[in-house]
Amino acid sequence: MTHPILLLGILLVAYFSHSHAKNVFLQYWEEHIVLPHPPHWLAAKASPLSLYQTALFTKLMEKNELTFHLHSFCKQANISCSANALVKKTPDDTTLPPIAQWNDAKLKYDGLPNESPLSIARQGGLLFFRESMVKEGGFLLVPDLRDPMSYNSFLPRPLASKIPFSVAQVKELKKLFGVVDDSNMNEYIQDTLKICEKRPIQGEQCTCATSAEDLIDFVFEKLGHHVSIWSTENFEGSYENVTIGAVKLIYGNFSKPPALCHSQPFPFQVYYCHVLQKIKVFAVHIYAQKKVNHAIMVCHYDTSTWNPNHSAFKLLGFGPGLIEVCHWINENEMVWTKNTLG
Repeated sequence: MTHPILLLGILLVAYFSHSHAKNVFLQYWEEHIVLPHPPHWLAAKASPLSLYQTALFTKLMEKNELTFHLHSFCKQANISCSANALVKKTPDDTTLPPIAQWNDAKLKYDGLPNESPLSIARQGGLLFFRESMVKEGGFLLVPDLRDPMSYNSFLPRPLASKIPFSVAQVKELKKLFGVVDDSNMNEYIQDTLKICEKRPIQGEQCTCATSAEDLIDFVFEKLGHHVSIWSTENFEGSYENVTIGAVKLIYGNFSKPPALCHSQPFPFQVYYCHVLQKIKVFAVHIYAQKKVNHAIMVCHYDTSTWNPNHSAFKLLGFGPGLIEVCHWINENEMVWTKNTLG
């Protein structure tokens, strides 16, 4: 077991490490992305661990001793360990129902179970809809836009790469983070790993980014340096029949498809990022009860390779390739588009 003095070193440097860790993230951003700075909420997800802490926790993991210091590790890294981590850090709006469990349906285009669309709709909001349903002055029932793990930070790449990250290693992963079977976190882990290991549909390029560097690398590889980033402002309007305000097409270049990155619930920040053909991106003002939300809507115009049992077709009444399918970009998710100047 690690000597207590070594553990004390973690605590002593924690106070001074945060700004340095942020600077590492910003430097990597500036080297790859030609934008002045990342969105504030994405910058806030940079790992707070210093190089020293990263090396120390990596060493503890390699020695199978990290579980003895799990509380310190999770606190310093700002990640979620054990089911208890979810209790005190849920979104502040207590008027909303529990976080929806069906949002990962947006990422599954093949091999979906035969799920009733009415059972989805009854949980609140239309997860999928037609472009024609979003018109200024109209109304639309919005689903849950929240990120269930919005407070999580990334892990540094050297540490994230050591984490067991596969369905085959799920027992080892759960033991590492102190996750019990009967917990929301267990369900989140299982679902995220399945998403990350699913077979891409024809024309889809995808990855699961387990670090900020992985995320930036994927965007740079697919789109280059010159990009724009779009995200929904907040989760206002969730479970509401909102009034649609201005609708603006912000990207519709089919020859240079955008990259979509969806936040996945996991002990630390993970993004499922993918590039699909024939996508348009819209900025939509939705008038919720409390305030206006500036939301991002994505419409897929090639659904020919989607499973006929996909929930979108059950909800909308058509089959693969016959209609476009639209959905919202949730809190902390993002769309990256190729900048024409690049």
